Amino acid sequence: MNGSITPEVPVATSSSEHLLDSLARRLHDGTLSGRQVGALGERYAAAWLQGHGWHILDRNWHCRYGELDIVARTEAGCIAFVEVKTRRTLRYGTPQEAVTTAKQINLRHAAVQWLMEPDHRVPHNGVRFDVITVIVRGGGPLVHHIEGAF
Repeated sequence: MNGSITPEVPVATSSSEHLLDSLARRLHDGTLSGRQVGALGERYAAAWLQGHGWHILDRNWHCRYGELDIVARTEAGCIAFVEVKTRRTLRYGTPQEAVTTAKQINLRHAAVQWLMEPDHRVPHNGVRFDVITVIVRGGGPLVHHIEGAF
């Protein structure tokens, strides 16, 4: 052994850093609609998770209960259903406050539907529900990852 240490958390690749930088610049475009900001925030969150070693399994998956923003497999093998909330301002409260009890119930039902699909049978070590908030600020998007949010 040569004494080198393998890092526990993978370092983001230059391509993922480039993608994050590009998305961050686009998020600051003041002409974007709220829907466009939300879609970019979801792309930013997915790239951010990939940069932290997560494998994205699905994005914007729809069923009768609503949409799953991101379905990902963590490094530990857990399937995380990630709700992403992006905001330009905190005028109406924090982004995570928009994940109401009713929204949580629908996300749980949607997650069960996703897991029951034959194409979605992947080995995993449990499931959880995370929330990622993306707040667009002058110095770059602020990401807050709430693991096991509900």
